[in-house]
Amino acid sequence: MKRKRRVSIAAILPMYLFTLLFVLGPLIYMLILSFASRDGQWGVSAEFTLKNYPRMLEPIYLRTFWNSIKLSLLSTLFVLLIGYPFGYFMARLTKKWRTIAMLLLIIPFWTSTLMRLYGWIIFFRANGVFDGLLMGLGLTTAPLKLLYSYPAVVVGMIYALVPFMIYSVYSSAEKLDWRLVEAARDLGASGFRAFLTVSLPLTAPGIFSGVILTFVPSMGLYFIADVLGGNKIVLIGNLIQEQLVKLHDWPFAAAMSVVLLVLTSVFLFLYRRVTKSDSLEGLV
Repeated sequence: MKRKRRVSIAAILPMYLFTLLFVLGPLIYMLILSFASRDGQWGVSAEFTLKNYPRMLEPIYLRTFWNSIKLSLLSTLFVLLIGYPFGYFMARLTKKWRTIAMLLLIIPFWTSTLMRLYGWIIFFRANGVFDGLLMGLGLTTAPLKLLYSYPAVVVGMIYALVPFMIYSVYSSAEKLDWRLVEAARDLGASGFRAFLTVSLPLTAPGIFSGVILTFVPSMGLYFIADVLGGNKIVLIGNLIQEQLVKLHDWPFAAAMSVVLLVLTSVFLFLYRRVTKSDSLEGLV
């Protein structure tokens, strides 16, 4: 018995050490750093201060936080509108076509996200693919300036995050008992009403999972704003990068990171409360 316990402890010990060193350790270091002072020579001084957090109440930083949240909400909404039907109907495909659809979704992940975003630069640039298509159809007479704009960043967010929504919805729709939908239709419900009363509530966990998997990362994907938005679209991630790389104000960057971590933790907490609430259980 003792030998089995030793073996089990030896098996899980590397996982705990990895979590402690590479997950919990950096988080604690970031929290401690957020209460440090900036030093002109070494970048960080051990002097304790609270001034890093009140600085974020300045209008420019509040506006950036709010713009990041708005962009995340907008991107998540479009990802939901695109990803839910895709994942829902993918679950209804035959095994052969379902495998093909899943493979087509996985293949883009084999290349770097940054490289795929540069493909959108070719697509959106003036006199690029999109402009050529619109002018060829006679819809426009002059090139559109879509690159380095807000819509281009939103498209980049959707492109990067929509697979997470698709797979989340698919995992719920695959477990759906379609006989319940057929029973609702037999009882006189229309297709749309059967979807609202049966399919949608039963796939709600997949929706909540997809929303979390898209909303939370979208607040930190600053490189998408850099590539497709230029310097016009500034997110909280861009501010953190600027404080670290250009201004070398590590304590303030750590404070912003802590606030961002708290915001995402709040959304995760709300997600867990909603998915375990009585209302959701009643729907399911």
